[in-house]
Amino acid sequence: MPPEPADRLNAVRNAIDRAARRAGRDGDVELIAVSKTQPAEAIAPLIAAGQTSFGENRVQEAAAKWPALIAAHPHLRLHLVGQLQSNKAHDAVALFDAIHSVDRPSLVDALAAAMAATGRRPDCFVQVNIGAEPQKGGVALGDLAALLDRARGLPVVGLMAVPPAGIEPAPFFALLAKRAREHGLSGLSMGMSDDYETAVELGATCVRVGTALFGARASG
Repeated sequence: MPPEPADRLNAVRNAIDRAARRAGRDGDVELIAVSKTQPAEAIAPLIAAGQTSFGENRVQEAAAKWPALIAAHPHLRLHLVGQLQSNKAHDAVALFDAIHSVDRPSLVDALAAAMAATGRRPDCFVQVNIGAEPQKGGVALGDLAALLDRARGLPVVGLMAVPPAGIEPAPFFALLAKRAREHGLSGLSMGMSDDYETAVELGATCVRVGTALFGARASG
């Protein structure tokens, strides 16, 4: 019998706490349950078990299922963890409490306009292409300073990255933490189901965990 959602949640929380203790941290890490492709019925048990932060990859999918959940549970915090098209910036600002994929000047400008129009100011993480992978989003390390300067009007709280697959992630997490310190940013959005403990040991302030909480997604 597969583990219950509450058991999975407790296991991940305990692992985060252990990793934080190994690093001499106080365990103040936000666990983001990545609920992309998951129906409301799969999300509800985690809410019932006390999970409050959730992540979605697409604005359209989130807009279809989250307003009703948030209306019933107004304490929930919703994160956009996938790529964001500039023409969806207004919708994202209206729906999300944090946006983890700010990675180019045009999106910075679109988000600034959306925040001015709506009066909402979700936390923003600048996404860094930490492994210089052409297929991934994120600003190049060499362009990070200029993008952060462009984003001075946004509520930028930290940096986000996804290390290359199949390679030891620790050096990439350490590099992201170093760059955040250099720019005076305290937030680090890094670590997923396979590597979140390593990310916590290296300073993650929020981890984005899907499979370890919901189980493997069906292919296709």
